[in-house]
Amino acid sequence: MFWVLQFGPLGSPPALLVALVVLAAIVLIGRVVLAVAWRLVLIALVVAIALWVLAGLGFETGVF
Repeated sequence: MFWVLQFGPLGSPPALLVALVVLAAIVLIGRVVLAVAWRLVLIALVVAIALWVLAGLGFETGVF
């Protein structure tokens, strides 16, 4: 229990509460950013497959 005292004012309950709230906000923002990133990756994958199939069928897209 006394090891908390070595942190000084950072070991106080309000400081710990603020730190936990900031950590929770970082985790939630990270989850949203990763969800958007996965959607962008999936959209890029679908577009790349569609262009590849069109090129295989003989359509000239000018991309590949």
